[in-house]
Amino acid sequence: MSQKTFRRIVTGHDADGKAIVVSDAPPVRAQLVGGPGGPTFFEVWHTLETPAQIHAQPSDSDETGLVLPPPKNATRIRVIEFPPEGEEIRQLTGSDAAEKFRAMGDERASTSAAGAPHPLMHRTQTVDYGIVLEGEMTLVLDRAETTIYPGDIVIQNGTNHAWANRSDKLCRMAFVLIDGEFALS
Repeated sequence: MSQKTFRRIVTGHDADGKAIVVSDAPPVRAQLVGGPGGPTFFEVWHTLETPAQIHAQPSDSDETGLVLPPPKNATRIRVIEFPPEGEEIRQLTGSDAAEKFRAMGDERASTSAAGAPHPLMHRTQTVDYGIVLEGEMTLVLDRAETTIYPGDIVIQNGTNHAWANRSDKLCRMAFVLIDGEFALS
């Protein structure tokens, strides 16, 4: 069921200040979350601050585990491959869901509760751009849901949500996560 691996091309500058390719390879960190039937996260890149520091020879950070949100005042880009959702996801309890988010480095993101529209509802204090690359995905919100297709882009503004792959094919999405804070009313 695995899709063609994608490349991560990182650019930089040589000693003369000319633009070069620093690396061209598949992402170096991939993690299956929740065991068989769970999504695979490909950690592509993240910045540590805004404005981002632009280095002549950028390199990966020393981050080793999966961390759901970006660093404070920073950004993260990842690709996630979601297999078709099975009954094991739909039957998750609140504590099961919290464990899934613990595996993603942010147990506090889980908002799973009795009567929720999906057991993997969650919320982060971020603005996220989600882009469907392949397949289709249903975005589940508290009071709405919509199916998105290749080329569609979701701008997620700190909303409570879940992703449900209700198709029979893998869905690959790219996400750009930007640290944020909720505005006071």
